[in-house]
Amino acid sequence: MAPTGTARNVPPPPPYCPPPNDALDLLYVDSWLLMANKPAGLLSVPGRGEDKQDCLVLRVQAEYPDALIVHRLDLPTSGLLLLARGKEMQRRLSHEFAQRRVDKRYLAVVMGRPLSVTGTIDLPLAVDWPNHPRQKVDRRAGKPALTRYRFLSHSASDDTSRLALSPETGRTHQLRVHLQALGHPIVGDRLYADATTAAKSDRLLLHAEELSFTHPATDRRMRFCSPPPF
Repeated sequence: MAPTGTARNVPPPPPYCPPPNDALDLLYVDSWLLMANKPAGLLSVPGRGEDKQDCLVLRVQAEYPDALIVHRLDLPTSGLLLLARGKEMQRRLSHEFAQRRVDKRYLAVVMGRPLSVTGTIDLPLAVDWPNHPRQKVDRRAGKPALTRYRFLSHSASDDTSRLALSPETGRTHQLRVHLQALGHPIVGDRLYADATTAAKSDRLLLHAEELSFTHPATDRRMRFCSPPPF
């Protein structure tokens, strides 16, 4: 392992090849918000450069011009993404996320089998500047990050486990870094996992499968589910 603060051999990202711009996968639409199902390999918002402009929010805005981003999913992560309709609803929904009043659950396939059926990963995270965009555990200068996990099943044939993950905070790459630090990297993670684990899948096996919150306009409790495609 390289000393803290030194550069590692981080491979350059592959060319951006977003999935085809077929019909939007929208689970819910009303006058205030909409819930989309983001495919793996698609940016949530535009990236840097002309070749990285295709993204979920612009695809949605082609049909709903007032749609605005509220939170994000990593490019290789699939699943539920909530968008607001208009600035006021964006402000109110963003406040709900900031106050941790939005419940999120992810499904991940990881290497190995955790010792505990349930557990909490409480490790502060910070940008690994020499290796940006990587993040790292930093107990001195990192921001608090908390992830709860629950063991679901284990496959003896390839020694992988399915875990339900509930992040209490929303740090960049939080789930990926926390599970790597726990010793159970996510299968298909080309940024944090070892080469063997990364090569076991052609995509990151991480999916945002459940999102629940109180609708800011109607005060009705909303719960959305998206079965993982793996």
